[in-house]
Amino acid sequence: MKAIDLKGATASIDALWSPRVAAQVNDTYVKLARIQGDFVWHAHEREDEMFVVLKGRLCIRFRDGDVWLEEGQALAIPRGVEHCPHAPEEVHIMLVEPAGTVNTGDASGDERTQDAPVWLE
Repeated sequence: MKAIDLKGATASIDALWSPRVAAQVNDTYVKLARIQGDFVWHAHEREDEMFVVLKGRLCIRFRDGDVWLEEGQALAIPRGVEHCPHAPEEVHIMLVEPAGTVNTGDASGDERTQDAPVWLE
């Protein structure tokens, strides 16, 4: 076993909106990503997910209002809730979600859809 350097590992990811699996805990993936700009509006029919901001400031848009997350803050989004992550500046995040969760949820087919997990190197 070895410790995961969350800051270093996230900074090493070469593409925006391209989450990497850092660890698996039972049936749950812990993913890291660098993001900037708008993602696609989507929902996850069967999966809850949690966003944790490691660096920067992230907005999660909902149809009825926005929630801003500062560094060190987290937000759990219940299954079925439509949302759209938005990052005016680059943000480093950790995602906690069931293994097998497609990053674009019900909007799969978007150019940023990852059907299969990509592990950190």
